[in-house]
Amino acid sequence: MEYNTLLQALKDKFGDSILSADDTADFFTLVVASDIIKQLISFLKEEQNFIFLTDLCGIHYPEQEKELGVIYHLHNLVENKRIRLKIFVTKANPQVDSIVPIFSGANWMERETFDFYGIDFVGHPNLKRILNVDFMDYHPMRKEYPLEDATRSDKDDRFFGR
Repeated sequence: MEYNTLLQALKDKFGDSILSADDTADFFTLVVASDIIKQLISFLKEEQNFIFLTDLCGIHYPEQEKELGVIYHLHNLVENKRIRLKIFVTKANPQVDSIVPIFSGANWMERETFDFYGIDFVGHPNLKRILNVDFMDYHPMRKEYPLEDATRSDKDDRFFGR
């Protein structure tokens, strides 16, 4: 697919906030500054016909300076184009603008991302845990925890190929 025109329009509007672009993978992917994500998604929806939010999810790269991220997948149904947007924030300040006012379907996706990664979506109408218990004091999808509980005595490793 040809994304040069779209990339140029985004660079004209958002300038240096477009950090990188990659069209070699399955989706055209942009890494952008986290402070423009709401304006960028609004522009893509209103001006470029990316009217469907396919997915929104969190990621955690503990080896990076900005280790928490959010990935957005948008779809232009008219031209059958897709785009992936990535933003990154620090664990010390994991705040991202909510896009619920733009896509109401982002509501539960942002709640799930908050629940599992601890990313705070500023302006979300009801940001609380959606799948885990309210008293849980950690975010289980972060790569900060061991994969297995070393204290368990009820499992036999012979059954797990070890």
